[in-house]
Amino acid sequence: MGPEALAQVLRQLTKHEAPPELLVGLHTADDAAVYRVNDQQAIISTADFFPPVVDDPYVFGAVAAANALSDVYAMGGQVLMAINLVAWPDNLDIAILSEILRGGADIAAEAGAVIAGGHTVTDREPKYGLAVTGMVHPERILTKGGAQPGDMLILGKPLGTGLITTAHKREQVDESDLAAAVASMMQLNRKASQALQRPGVHAVTDITGFGLLGHAWEMASQSLCGMRIEYNALPLLPNVRRYAETGHVTGGAGRNASYLMPHVRIDERLNEVDREILWDPQTSGGLFASIEPSLWPELAALAPDVMFWRIGEVTQRVQDETDVLLEVH
Repeated sequence: MGPEALAQVLRQLTKHEAPPELLVGLHTADDAAVYRVNDQQAIISTADFFPPVVDDPYVFGAVAAANALSDVYAMGGQVLMAINLVAWPDNLDIAILSEILRGGADIAAEAGAVIAGGHTVTDREPKYGLAVTGMVHPERILTKGGAQPGDMLILGKPLGTGLITTAHKREQVDESDLAAAVASMMQLNRKASQALQRPGVHAVTDITGFGLLGHAWEMASQSLCGMRIEYNALPLLPNVRRYAETGHVTGGAGRNASYLMPHVRIDERLNEVDREILWDPQTSGGLFASIEPSLWPELAALAPDVMFWRIGEVTQRVQDETDVLLEVH
């Protein structure tokens, strides 16, 4: 679902008063819900599932699991357990589903979590994902809403998975490019999350279906600030520009652009290909964080074990009739 339609639906749900134990919920529009159990523990709850983005069942299961687990990492939490969510056609070989579940279980095990059960429904198109439970200290939750003017913006994975997987569906992708995208999508955000659990990290989210600009806009909105992103600093997967040039764009990119254009000012020197990359929906994308600039040497020193790229800065919000929160140069 695109950001505009989702916002309209959720607007109706935020009318109900939330209990004080719900630290993060619909009222904050963050990556996952967080519920305080006591002074030392809070439960993180999230869910994510989608149709196949690759042909290999095992890889699809692994990618879908990594994507679902990412929301817990974006909140600064530790994954505890997960429940399989499956939609499956009656006429599709059940052995394929077994491979999907095996891929999901292997990624969950890598995360230190256990698959504790699941739920299935019959559908015309296969879909898979997880409902995930995690844990975090109530005073150490990472949210979208704390970015401050002067902060540095950093990104933990290269962009372009939507363009590459779309080319894959059309059988027009180089296998080496697909392999690079798969490796990125299967990579857990656990180490990046652990690296960001330190003073001076002000806001964190993960880049998924709304693309880089969609999730940057969410952070800017929640933080009541602006952002300036440097296009030439963005890390990209191999040959992403080529796939954008040849029209391998997703419907989600168009919905993202339609919703966000009133809030974004993009340098006129950036052409349509550049813009498609900015709108491109990501699967299991990297963590996007707003940090004190003084932290950058520490985080950069973690490479190559944990990679971050500097991509911009947080600015003062300009209060005018345009409501532009993001600038891309």
